[in-house]
Amino acid sequence: MAGEKPKTVVIIGAGVGGIATAARLAKAGFKVKRFDQGPSLLLMPEFFREAFEDLGTTLEAEGVNLTKCEPNYMVWSHDGNCLQLSSDLSRMKHEIEKWEGKDGFQQYLRFLQDAHGHYEISAEKVLHQNYESFGSMFSWDFLRHVFDLHVAESAYHRASRFFKTDRLRRTFTFGTMYMGMSPFDAPSTYSLLQYAEQVQGIWYPEGGFFRVPERLAEVARRFGVEFHLSSPISAVNLSGDNSRATGITLESGHKVEADIVVCNADLVYSYNNLLPVSRYAENLQKKDTSCSSISFYWAMDQVIPELRAHNIFLAERYRESFDTIFKDQGLPEEPSFYVNVPSRIDLSAAPSGKDSIVILCPVGHLSNDAEGKGLSASNEQDWEALIFRARTAILQTIQSRTGADIQGHIEHEIINTPQSWKDRFNLDKGGILGLSHSFFNVLSFRPHTRHDSIEGLYFVGASTHPGTGVPVVLAGGKVTSEQILRDLKMRIPWPPNPDARSLSTMTLLLLCLPLLLWACVALPWLWQYNVVLRLRVY
Repeated sequence: MAGEKPKTVVIIGAGVGGIATAARLAKAGFKVKRFDQGPSLLLMPEFFREAFEDLGTTLEAEGVNLTKCEPNYMVWSHDGNCLQLSSDLSRMKHEIEKWEGKDGFQQYLRFLQDAHGHYEISAEKVLHQNYESFGSMFSWDFLRHVFDLHVAESAYHRASRFFKTDRLRRTFTFGTMYMGMSPFDAPSTYSLLQYAEQVQGIWYPEGGFFRVPERLAEVARRFGVEFHLSSPISAVNLSGDNSRATGITLESGHKVEADIVVCNADLVYSYNNLLPVSRYAENLQKKDTSCSSISFYWAMDQVIPELRAHNIFLAERYRESFDTIFKDQGLPEEPSFYVNVPSRIDLSAAPSGKDSIVILCPVGHLSNDAEGKGLSASNEQDWEALIFRARTAILQTIQSRTGADIQGHIEHEIINTPQSWKDRFNLDKGGILGLSHSFFNVLSFRPHTRHDSIEGLYFVGASTHPGTGVPVVLAGGKVTSEQILRDLKMRIPWPPNPDARSLSTMTLLLLCLPLLLWACVALPWLWQYNVVLRLRVY
């Protein structure tokens, strides 16, 4: 209201979700301060456009120009054959029929139709809605789409319905790595990633991906957001009875008061290091975490023409490599990995006549006492040995499949390991994609965007709803911002998401009653049948 002092918000964290939330809340009239401690491809561009348009501008108006990558990927297999993925249907017809025969392209179109359903339902019913309670998942508007998401079927199993060759099944399931999951465990819902790549294409912001958060931050500054860089946080301050967030304390000891605190730091780290000890914080450490990575950033002394902008190298023992990462939390003997050459698209990414290369090699996350498994390198020599093994496997694989001998052309190298992801960025167990996206880690099962018992404390980022990935976190920034405004009964100054409604306890019971009755009758029979079946088998 006119004349009222604007409410204050402090935002913790350096992620794009925090920047987007800061800009949105500043536009809504808050006085916002953001405190920080210190990817290479763009998918789902409509979520980036939405973030800028909701703030009264556009990507292009802010100097963010997107270049379409064509082809999307070069997918290299162990036999030296390469499959080009493209959003050009005529190209894909040729590629698919080469391996699947004349009927293969029709099956590919059916796969895209299936993935299209996953994408549209997820975008509308998951990424644009909040699920704060178990009951909120039982609205008819959501329930009528549940079976269309095929959550009970793995990505690899469902792809096998459409493609008869293992080559194509692998090609259209490796993308679950972006969710930090194995294609043999990830729900087939996540074929939405392949749909986004194959239909919408892969894009690159001219000048580098950092241009997106950089320009978003500039929009936030125009709305009055104050950025305080290199200002590590030591605690979220609470009222005497721990019922309300009152601000933050910096490591310097300086206190910043606020009406609202939004945490964009790693969620598990925040609960265990910035808030009072709680059983919920301990339980978060036991939840399934996404994989980590050993990442190499190489400056080359020449152009490597055998590599395109985006390259995928898939292990011959495909399933075993994923099992080593996600079940054993280790480094496969023959890893699958991603190679990005940004200088193939953006000439400013490397000096003339040279290349810059980024390698992302998924590995298991760090061990901890709560989970009891994971990578554990007790000293610097152990990490050096692990890095050497990863680097050697990557260089040998690139050379054997593409013919490019690049080892002698690396001028400079920067490395990130699971330990450095944890130490530098406070990522729990070094997991680069936050909590896993398994069935019981999504929707209302995922940590909520609002603290359950501390008033005025909200979250945005990879480990809270709706999940990981820059476009998804941007959508999460909108979800969290609108939740704050609705809680304070303030106007939402952009086209709002639909407000998901929870069902009452009585309605839930009525809905579940037929299922409970069926279970009482069917489960004993199924158990007996299973026993008989096992006796016949053995």
